[in-house]
Amino acid sequence: MSFFPRLLGDVGGTNARFAWQANAQAPLQHCHVLACADYTGLAEAIEAYLSIAGLPNPLAAGIGIANPITGDQIVMTNHHWSFSIEALKHRLSLEKLKVINDFTALALALPSLTENQKIKIGGGVAQQQAPMALLGAGTGLGVSGLIPVGPHWLAISGEGGHVTLAAQTAEEFRVIECIQEKYGHASAERLLSGQGLVDLYQILSQDHENSPRLLHAGEISQLALENHDPLCLACLDMFAGFLGSVAGDLALTLGARGGVYIGGGIVPRLLGWFQTSRFRQQFEAKGRFANYLNSIPVWVIQSDESPALLGAARALDAD
Repeated sequence: MSFFPRLLGDVGGTNARFAWQANAQAPLQHCHVLACADYTGLAEAIEAYLSIAGLPNPLAAGIGIANPITGDQIVMTNHHWSFSIEALKHRLSLEKLKVINDFTALALALPSLTENQKIKIGGGVAQQQAPMALLGAGTGLGVSGLIPVGPHWLAISGEGGHVTLAAQTAEEFRVIECIQEKYGHASAERLLSGQGLVDLYQILSQDHENSPRLLHAGEISQLALENHDPLCLACLDMFAGFLGSVAGDLALTLGARGGVYIGGGIVPRLLGWFQTSRFRQQFEAKGRFANYLNSIPVWVIQSDESPALLGAARALDAD
């Protein structure tokens, strides 16, 4: 049974995106982006959204959130919000609430992406009804995928962003050693994220500057792309290489002949440069399976409206 009107959310470690769907045939409306840091919790952010948009309380809500969903209690990995799913449902007086991982939600939307919502980064033609892979760097590193089950799709709900990162060069190995010293475990997310870009810059700058500049991720990207700063460009180059390696591993693991999709907040801002970066080279650099990966298309998701909102709606309808 479907409940309308419904609120849909895509909640990351930095921003929470919300939309409204009045009925089953209605498009998503009243899309707003709120900064997570401005609110003490998810309930407060949702209440603020309803107030800003001038909307009544919904009957149902579907929320994709950047966190594993292992029970009623949610404690975000890359933000301070924590809440009980049941308590949130009660506070908002909802008939139905579905909370899933944000990249699971995004994966559910992949079959509906239009050509205008994705930019191809090499490869051949996607096979129909074949697995698809999804990953994306932002505040953290989200990973998911879609597996065909008859005429339907099954979205993977996992935490692939926390797999151990592997080095392909001596310089990458040195960087990973520094990350291990700082954090204890060099996961893919430790470098393929906003904070990862900052850590990568600090590590690389130790070889070039006595007092490295304190830059945030956006400044590193800007200096690289606009000022052609050599150190910042080296940082982005290694970032793209690591991302390509991780994406290639994921494609092999899932047999993603249906294509690999890149979401998140970082790579879409690097388009132009990213299309000629080391990403594709490292994606295919898998020895005997280079030809296998060479044929797999990769797309960067480029959409003004978060497709994960549509995925959250699909998850809400699936029960």
